[in-house]
Amino acid sequence: MSNEYVKPTRAAMSKPVEYYVKELRGIRTGRASTALLEYLKVMAYGSPCDLRDLAAVSVPESTQLLVKPFDPALKNEICKAIETAELGLNPMVEGSAIRVSIPAPSTDRRSQLVNQVKKMGEEAKIAIRNERRDVLKQIDTQCKDKSNPLSEDDAKRAKSDIEDLTKSKIGEIEDLSSKKVTEIEQL
Repeated sequence: MSNEYVKPTRAAMSKPVEYYVKELRGIRTGRASTALLEYLKVMAYGSPCDLRDLAAVSVPESTQLLVKPFDPALKNEICKAIETAELGLNPMVEGSAIRVSIPAPSTDRRSQLVNQVKKMGEEAKIAIRNERRDVLKQIDTQCKDKSNPLSEDDAKRAKSDIEDLTKSKIGEIEDLSSKKVTEIEQL
């Protein structure tokens, strides 16, 4: 009986974890990663577009990104978007491509990045706890409803399973967070 609550809750609790993983990819650690620029908004053709839709982003070296616009006329707009994104990057135009060097972050910047990682992790944990709260309310409501076949034992078992699932997902967030913090501090 508890399985009918656990499966949808597991799927709902996985979404904040997946989102957190995606967000962590965009945090700069000194190593070049295409995720750093893929979702950068560029004003192109009169509307904001993701950089990945306008150019191919590659990593030719561990500390460089190479951006090759599909339309060379967008080079200046792409450079402007990279400069104004507050990533601390300076793009350089080389022919039809844009080369972006990734400097190692300063001590202050590292502490800012660590705080950002922890804040995003806490937001993901809050989303998971909110899912737990909602499903526990649903279980309590169904248990009190006498026309429903959910017994008190089934409700306790379901609540226990939900608590275990919550601990597991929060543990995943903490592991991801500590790995990223270590990665930031080592560079």
